[in-house]
Amino acid sequence: MMRPYNMAFKTGRLLEMLGKSATLTVVALVVLNGIGCRKAATATADHVAVRPSAEAISEADGYYAQRADLVKVRQALVSLRQARAEDPSNYELAWRLSKFNYYLGAHTPESSEQEKAYREGIEAGKLAVQLQDGKPEGHFWLGANYGGNAQISTLAGLGELDDIKHEMETVLKINEGFQSGSAYMVLGQVYLESPRLLGGDTSKAISYLEKGIKVGPDNALLRVRLAQAYAETHRNDDARKQIDALMAMKPLPDYVPEYQEAVTEAKKLQDKIK
Repeated sequence: MMRPYNMAFKTGRLLEMLGKSATLTVVALVVLNGIGCRKAATATADHVAVRPSAEAISEADGYYAQRADLVKVRQALVSLRQARAEDPSNYELAWRLSKFNYYLGAHTPESSEQEKAYREGIEAGKLAVQLQDGKPEGHFWLGANYGGNAQISTLAGLGELDDIKHEMETVLKINEGFQSGSAYMVLGQVYLESPRLLGGDTSKAISYLEKGIKVGPDNALLRVRLAQAYAETHRNDDARKQIDALMAMKPLPDYVPEYQEAVTEAKKLQDKIK
């Protein structure tokens, strides 16, 4: 027969071992549970960090509405770039990146920022065209960035004139009224500003601009471009009529900065042809 103290000793050891085992089990469960919680938290955090593209676009549009302050344009571009990292094949993101970069390139005083903006605008425009070839936004803003780049680079300008024309003619085929006839305006500028050896033609420029006015009578920049073209051919009375019409216009709510630019240019032209 086992002695009582031996039985007590062995029973104690068994309980001690069971206690340690239970403790280790509890510790293991706590550790595993902690790891699981961290994974769940990380997954949740990652999910929250990925903002819907529609939300980013809304935010960017809000910034762009304040584009008279270039800081807001830069903030809009940051929002779009972050969204594109998660949604690289989104057409709405692509053409906005092209558009907003064009505005930044056309208005920044920094040459390095200007070059970068047009370069990114061209790439975003190309992507937009690849994604939705049958829509006008990608073609228009790709052509606009080609035009901006041509103005700051002689070599680029020589190579991109045909590209600008192609994109704007494509816009006209899809929707000639897009941006209140702005494709006509760009084509008019190309023919007005290009040297004759490269296809410059003032009469063709006026023809495009007059067509544009018919579909976009509320386009302030188009009116001032037509006035400039008239002045180039010494049709000063016609130029003054366009300036008067511009000054009498009520700017569209979404295009106040463009209207103000047009008025500034019109006043300079007005002084020139007095």
